[in-house]
Amino acid sequence: MGNSPGFLSLRMPTTPKKIGILGGGQLGRMMLQEAANYPIETYVLDIDPQCPAARLCTHYVQGDINNFDAVYNFGKKVDVLTIEIEHVNIDALEKLEEEGLEIIPKPAVLRTIKNKILQKQYYDNHQIPTSPHVIVGNRTDIAEHEYMLPAVFKTAEGGYDGKGVQLIKNREAINDVHSAPGILEKMVDIKKEIAQLVAVDRAGNTALYPPVEMMFDQVLNLLDFQLCPADIDEKTLWRVEAIARSVAKNFKSPGLFAVEMFLDNQGQVLVNETAPRVHNSGHHTIEAHACSQFDMLIRILAGYPLGDPHLLHASLMVNIIGAEGFSGPVKYEGLDKVLSMENAFVHLYGKAETRPGRKMGHVTLLAHQQKNLVKQAHEVRKTLLPKA
Repeated sequence: MGNSPGFLSLRMPTTPKKIGILGGGQLGRMMLQEAANYPIETYVLDIDPQCPAARLCTHYVQGDINNFDAVYNFGKKVDVLTIEIEHVNIDALEKLEEEGLEIIPKPAVLRTIKNKILQKQYYDNHQIPTSPHVIVGNRTDIAEHEYMLPAVFKTAEGGYDGKGVQLIKNREAINDVHSAPGILEKMVDIKKEIAQLVAVDRAGNTALYPPVEMMFDQVLNLLDFQLCPADIDEKTLWRVEAIARSVAKNFKSPGLFAVEMFLDNQGQVLVNETAPRVHNSGHHTIEAHACSQFDMLIRILAGYPLGDPHLLHASLMVNIIGAEGFSGPVKYEGLDKVLSMENAFVHLYGKAETRPGRKMGHVTLLAHQQKNLVKQAHEVRKTLLPKA
């Protein structure tokens, strides 16, 4: 029996696919938690050996994701390469792609999305609705477009989690704006902020998650709460889905895309920004959906069939943010109390140090009805505090 060809074929080892991730933050960490379910060998490149993903990958490589040589040499170790943040060395990715390495999403997508000017031009070129805007080269250009005020200025490069974004209410406020190339967007009369995740495989097949409604911390400009499914009517849902699908499909690249949109008070759906990766607006999918956003991306990278994105439970996701006045080694106040709450799922990101405004984790709350979720979310926010 031991020499049976059938028996031997079941025991013959297969070569695991080598998947590389540029960046070792919490997004990489949660990708790795899903990758552990598959015959995959994982590699992470990050400058910090204590980064959240370092302890969960098969191979950690210390290096700067913005350095050409570090990214190029790292890419030589893997079969397919992805990102957990778009601020990486794209020149190295393009070189690797020329040499035959599969990169998801494609470097051309990252080059477009990394630059706010190119991203807006992409929407314009593909007739994707977005807010009225003009390209500006510096502070003087902004002053020449006073008719756009009140407006939001976004620097072309380097913005992330609200950084590089400035509100300009009047002409006097222009003097406080960073003088750099960017986009000046007319303020939208926002009713709701919506995000939708779209998964695209190598064959161009898509899977759409239900849209979520995002509520932001107006001081930190970070996602505060996120409700799924979004409270929108059927016709608006159709528009949101059609626009999100168009954004993702026109990139002509496999990957996972988080399309952030405004629903204004006139009923228009306008694309704000797109993230070419797993995203904060999809963290609830770990518990609330049949296939999480992280599992979905691993499936795409490994060449497996797309997962099932359908909703299992209504959910609300709460970001756990570093408390004001505390910087240093983190201690979590109120953790036991939140863990005792019914249908509350705690995710801490393994960051050793807390500081004000830093994302330290999230909590997902589940319910069959949404009406009690917001009240419970405020209780979580008051209870679970990262302190030093």
